[in-house]
Amino acid sequence: MVKRWLDQAKRVFQTKRGLPGGLRLWVTLASLAFIVWALAGHIQGLRELRLSSRGWWWLVLGLGLSWLSLVVNGLAWRTLIDWLGHRPGDLALVPLYLRSNLLKYLPGGIFHFLDRLRALQPKLGTNRALVSVLLEPMLMAVAALLWVPFGGWQGGLALLTPLPALLLLPRWREPLLQRLERAKWKQLQRAAPELGGADPGVLGSGRRGYPWGPLAMELLFVLCRFGGFWCCVKAFALADGHPIGVWLAGFALAWTVGLVVPAAPGGLGVFEAVLILRLGAIVPEAPLLAVALSYRLIVTLADALAAGAVVLDERRPLTRGLLRVGDR
Repeated sequence: MVKRWLDQAKRVFQTKRGLPGGLRLWVTLASLAFIVWALAGHIQGLRELRLSSRGWWWLVLGLGLSWLSLVVNGLAWRTLIDWLGHRPGDLALVPLYLRSNLLKYLPGGIFHFLDRLRALQPKLGTNRALVSVLLEPMLMAVAALLWVPFGGWQGGLALLTPLPALLLLPRWREPLLQRLERAKWKQLQRAAPELGGADPGVLGSGRRGYPWGPLAMELLFVLCRFGGFWCCVKAFALADGHPIGVWLAGFALAWTVGLVVPAAPGGLGVFEAVLILRLGAIVPEAPLLAVALSYRLIVTLADALAAGAVVLDERRPLTRGLLRVGDR
């Protein structure tokens, strides 16, 4: 199966035009080059850092909160599909979400979408399945930006970051979603031609209301995600001297940029670069780098543990169904 995903990823990159390797590659290289430059400039400070026994426990707690955030995100996706009015039958959405989430680390950054689309398409049809998959990242980005004002005025940034929430109003959401569907469907079809074609006459969600319930769940997801990051901050004793809102704002902004900017799968490099640029002026960069790297490690491990737990739950008869409780 992994070979099939990698072959599809190769086809995706082979079809890129413009910059050699595509824009995604160059953004990734630039971000990683910045991280390497920062690491090289603070190598001595990083060597002097030591984690206490309490610091290690903070990292363990951060791993648990990162795992919890994935479950909340799966529930948020199920809430979104309910809000759209879709009933995918006996398909367990939360386990599907957790299992497929690990695929975002494969080259191309679309294979978690493909896995969900393949599972939803027989139940909902192509167009409904596509909307169910593509609307969720929009909600995540809006939810993360709504936390930025908790860091204070920030030179007017606190007034700007809530504005994307207006894009979820029907008059702006539907045209944007239709355009996103057309663009993304072409990319998905290049990777998986067997998906067939979407009906261009029925694009969009078909809903006229505002997705308050799914947005609230995504706000909770980002807060849980920040909880894992905050544990890394505590582990390296950086929490003192700055309000938690400043950390929340910096994390939310960096996480959003890592989500929406075309780069390495999972926002690798982009998140860390934006975090350092945003917070490096107010906290020592060496421990901040250690925080960023340790956070990347625990969230990746949480992704792997969550996906592994789903596979184990599906294969062991005695535990089968434990992860489906949230889908009942």
